[in-house]
Amino acid sequence: MKKIKWIFMFYAVLATISIMAIGVFIGEQSILGILLAIVALIIIMGLGFTKKKQLRERGEL
Repeated sequence: MKKIKWIFMFYAVLATISIMAIGVFIGEQSILGILLAIVALIIIMGLGFTKKKQLRERGEL
């Protein structure tokens, strides 16, 4: 069984929270909140993919 990469679990949880926040802000009709949640999601996903690339290049993934 492979070891869990906790950093990826952390990024996944943060991305999920950002997606949920988008839904909450849509419900509250807050344009600023929606935009901030989308920006947060893009940043979190970007960090996750960047980290995955770094680990793959080092042969740790």
